[in-house]
Amino acid sequence: MAAAAGASGGSPAAATAEEEPPLGLESLVEEAAAAASAGFRLTAVRREPAVRLQHGVSGLEPLAWSEDHRVSVSTARSIAVLEQLSDVQGGGQEMVIHRTAVPAPAAACYLKVGPKKEVAECREKFSSSMDPTVSQTFMLDRVFNPEGKSLPPMRGFKYSSWSPLGCDANGRCLLAALTMDNRLTIHANLNRLQWVQLVDLTEIYGERLYEANYKLSKADTARGELEDFAEFQRRHSMQTPVRMEWSGICTTQQVKHNNECRDVGSVLLAVLFENSNIAVWQFQLPFLGKESITSCNTIESGISSPSVLSWWEYEHNNRKMSGLIVGSAFGPVKILPVNLKAVKGYFTLRQPVVLWQEMDQLPVHSIKCIPLYHPYQKCSCSLVVAARGSYVFWCLLLISKAGLNVHNSHVTGLHSLPIVSMTADKQNGTVYTCSSDGKVRQLIPIFTDVALKFEHQLIKLSEVFGSVRTHGIAVSPCGAYLAVITTEGMTNGLHPVNKNYQVQFVTLKTFEEAAAQLLESSVQNLFRQVDLTDLVRWKILKEKHIPQFLQEALDKKIESCGSTYFWRFKLFLLRILYQSMQKAPSEVMWRPSHEDTKILLSDFPGMGSTEDDQEEGTSKRASKQSLCDTGKGMDVDDTADDSLPQSSEIGGHEPMEEKLLEVQAQIEAVEMHLTREHMKRVLGEVYLHTWITENTSIPTRGVCDFLMSDDGYEDRTARVLIGHILKKMNKQTFPEHCSLCKEILPFTDRKQAVCSNGHIWLRCFLTYQSCQSLVYRRCLLHDSIARHPTPEDPEWIKRLLQGPCTFCDSPVF
Repeated sequence: MAAAAGASGGSPAAATAEEEPPLGLESLVEEAAAAASAGFRLTAVRREPAVRLQHGVSGLEPLAWSEDHRVSVSTARSIAVLEQLSDVQGGGQEMVIHRTAVPAPAAACYLKVGPKKEVAECREKFSSSMDPTVSQTFMLDRVFNPEGKSLPPMRGFKYSSWSPLGCDANGRCLLAALTMDNRLTIHANLNRLQWVQLVDLTEIYGERLYEANYKLSKADTARGELEDFAEFQRRHSMQTPVRMEWSGICTTQQVKHNNECRDVGSVLLAVLFENSNIAVWQFQLPFLGKESITSCNTIESGISSPSVLSWWEYEHNNRKMSGLIVGSAFGPVKILPVNLKAVKGYFTLRQPVVLWQEMDQLPVHSIKCIPLYHPYQKCSCSLVVAARGSYVFWCLLLISKAGLNVHNSHVTGLHSLPIVSMTADKQNGTVYTCSSDGKVRQLIPIFTDVALKFEHQLIKLSEVFGSVRTHGIAVSPCGAYLAVITTEGMTNGLHPVNKNYQVQFVTLKTFEEAAAQLLESSVQNLFRQVDLTDLVRWKILKEKHIPQFLQEALDKKIESCGSTYFWRFKLFLLRILYQSMQKAPSEVMWRPSHEDTKILLSDFPGMGSTEDDQEEGTSKRASKQSLCDTGKGMDVDDTADDSLPQSSEIGGHEPMEEKLLEVQAQIEAVEMHLTREHMKRVLGEVYLHTWITENTSIPTRGVCDFLMSDDGYEDRTARVLIGHILKKMNKQTFPEHCSLCKEILPFTDRKQAVCSNGHIWLRCFLTYQSCQSLVYRRCLLHDSIARHPTPEDPEWIKRLLQGPCTFCDSPVF
């Protein structure tokens, strides 16, 4: 273990572990704290499966992990997107990954530097120039010649960046992609199966520069003509992107024409260009396309040969400050002020702040900014880390009464080769770096009285995957997994003949740490913690039981606060336990069964069989059909009736059948509790937003009757609310009617509505209205369905329809 600079001190994690654990979670917290405090030892465990890439990786930092648990891999033909799911319907122990791709554009991107005819003439002039400094520079520059002709084509992606959660129409992350031929686009995954390009920012920015005659401001002096090669280069350089990064979401209040206020969200995308200018795009949320672009401002950074940028966002005394950290290929790093006058409550720096000014020829490869809390100064601070060659430059920014305090230094002795990738866990400040020889370093910041120091540990991927070379790393949002791009390493001193690029995963947390983090989470959303829930799922599927200490800790949490988050967590554990107790199918589902073939042969003469044999074949077919139904992603409630008899038919599994019935009863009880809690919320919205005897699309009377139908359900809050609603309805019932036969649809089931003629309609789990259309939405894990909002719906119903699944917190598509 080596330290960087500063005196010794305790870590925030260690300081937290010394406090008394709340709600009797002593055993769970002690095990997690012991694992964290034992010299910060980390045991990396391989997590299957390894995902093989169809093409080689391209660009710098080819790997990125989004807040909604999607991993993007930049390759030579597309961006491979691997979405991690916490599947509750399957019993396999492997990580569940949903794979999609963003294809590279087929046509090459030519930057707009003038009228087409004039540009064609200039290109012909420069390519045939007698001056070799002009002709060869023009022919070999791939920005001028993206197609390349005799040179290899510039296919693939240079960089990709994920937006914060909540930016697209489904409340998920947007993907900004930069191709090798300098086309910057924004994509969204609206239907889970296909990525859609929403906007081409390179084309829009080129049009803006063309209209402004390639002047950044009115004060700019007149430039040369396009026929001048220097001017031709300048116009390309001012719109050649190097990197782009998203800011956090800014929320402002907009006053409507009726004097009502509504929250309007916006997000910023900073694009660093080759000539050191930075374009800051402001988008209104949800981002739908070109119409969502609010503004675009250009900042001059003044840094020569810029290589990377990152957002600096700092919160001090309930004031948010922002800036842009820009690094140079020559070594300097500085923060630039970003003026956000249109965003209320947002501030910036008065002037640029230089973090490192030495021109030491160590290029800045990657920059990460991590918000932390200083345990000694009792205030928030920012930790900026930058990969420079084989070293890590760090800078601690702290705002005090004296102003902005800057402490910086370098961490040395990490790698013998240059750092090829760096990632950071923003929850605890841990930084991970890797070099191409398969060595990963974990750096843990430890605060001191003056600044901080780093404890670092070596993770040898060769001990996990064998001899490998690494090309990029990324840490999951909650720090549970590390994704690594690997190829085969040297064997007996020889390089491999072929390179097979793979994305592999290793664990960074233990089950105890993941469970403790889920129980003490401030997010209280299972979907945003999929990497943690996957570790818990893996543990339960392996051991086929829920650890006793986790059950006790969760029960105490439910008794003390009663938050629906802990009920959803309990439902998740019970569903995984149910799947672990299921008997695994003996053969592949899609493979034709031999029993069916034998049964068909019995129809031929001389191939008769007894009645017992026929009954046995029928029993086997029924058993396989139930297994197939279970594997098709049905609800747990629907698969229980088919899968439970399976174990009793085999014989000798009476205790297992009883356990399955017990777990199934617990699942139904938890689901009913979550349904009632959401029904209370829906009724509360109805009461607040409706007039007397007003009819809405929500079956209010049916929901009230369903809640009151169970005599064992004693909830005084619900009864008082229902009494007020029934009084406001003034004896009106407003029943739903079947669209096929006009009969009344009774509210007797929370999942579906059945009329007297047998027509069945599924119910929307967000509003409990029957979905009488052919198109509806479904949650990510196929738990429930929801209807689409209509133009006639009031705003409060549209807000209800934007909510996540009430059982698993997943978004709805």
